[in-house]
Amino acid sequence: MKTLVFNPFSGAAGDMILACTLDLGADRKAVKELVEASAPVSMDIREVMKKGIRALDVRINVPEKEPVRTYPEIVDLVKAAKLPHKVEASALNIFLKMAEAEAAVHGQPDLEKLHFHEVGQSDALADVIGASAAIHSLNCSSVFCTPINVGSGTIECAHGTLPVPAPATLEILRKGKLYFRGGNVNRELLTPTGAAILSHFAKPVESFPQGRAIAIGYGAGDAELPGPNVLQGVLLEPDAHLIQDIIEVLETNADDVSGEVLGNLFEELLSMGARDVAIMPATMKKGRPAHIIKVISKPEDSAKLARKIIIETGSLGVRVMPARHRLMAARNIERIKIELEGQEFETAVKIARDSEGVLLNISAEFEDCKKIAKASGIPVREVMRRAEEVARILFS
Repeated sequence: MKTLVFNPFSGAAGDMILACTLDLGADRKAVKELVEASAPVSMDIREVMKKGIRALDVRINVPEKEPVRTYPEIVDLVKAAKLPHKVEASALNIFLKMAEAEAAVHGQPDLEKLHFHEVGQSDALADVIGASAAIHSLNCSSVFCTPINVGSGTIECAHGTLPVPAPATLEILRKGKLYFRGGNVNRELLTPTGAAILSHFAKPVESFPQGRAIAIGYGAGDAELPGPNVLQGVLLEPDAHLIQDIIEVLETNADDVSGEVLGNLFEELLSMGARDVAIMPATMKKGRPAHIIKVISKPEDSAKLARKIIIETGSLGVRVMPARHRLMAARNIERIKIELEGQEFETAVKIARDSEGVLLNISAEFEDCKKIAKASGIPVREVMRRAEEVARILFS
């Protein structure tokens, strides 16, 4: 099992992502042949030095004059290329992300009439197809992206002078929930194509997941900057074959709050998307009894959950403690039938496996087992034990 991590400390563009993944070990000959067969371009690959860092540089050579293509024309070109299924699906989704972003920015709800300018050229087509093919060929179980340096200042494009990040790029970042930051370089470092490719393939992380690096690649950009204009990619062998999940921990101290209010808050937070809630007794200054409320949350849910805690408890603040990541098992619910005292009952069981499919744990659903215990007269602990035995035979 491998994990691919993009680290865009100097931005990202389509050709940088393509070059980075080729440098990580994707089949250069196969990707080059696929790109040149799919678009009216030629592709050159060479090694360059960018401020002391060896990087791979990919040049897409295009015709001197090209028409401005509509979104449907791009879709037709991708479908006509007869790409492998996964590559075609990824390329179509990436161009859809760009089309939806352009439509949102320009107030054009009809994608059939949408004209691409910079991202409708043959080099963008080659970048998207090539990057999709290269990433799929690396055969990674997960792909992550650390915060992206988008640059700063303004850019000149078909629509005039625009701020960095360009509005369509910013819209792609918003929908993809990717982390980003402004840089101290007065230029665009993240292109719409680069943003869309990363948004399609990668999940956002604030820092590198835990694991062992097995390969490092660099894709060169065109800009000459004070630092190296390269996209760094790392192939990791993650620890323990567990699934990586990004969370935040919310915490506050609450005194003068009744048990009824805390019980209601517990249920409300879970219904709003909290991954887990714990409320623990504590002693505050001057010996006052209190409670510590601790909530595990996805980063995108933290603000609304913190607001709920403040409203319900009267707390003046909630501490947010980002966790780099947590490691967890993949879980799914299965329904099984068990026989007790000559009667057949059905219950849910939770199956936990690692990313390699190895069984880690089986636990019976308590509420189902409680109902079975009441109907059969058998203690609930025995019902749970029997259910887990049956499940272990079925799913081991």
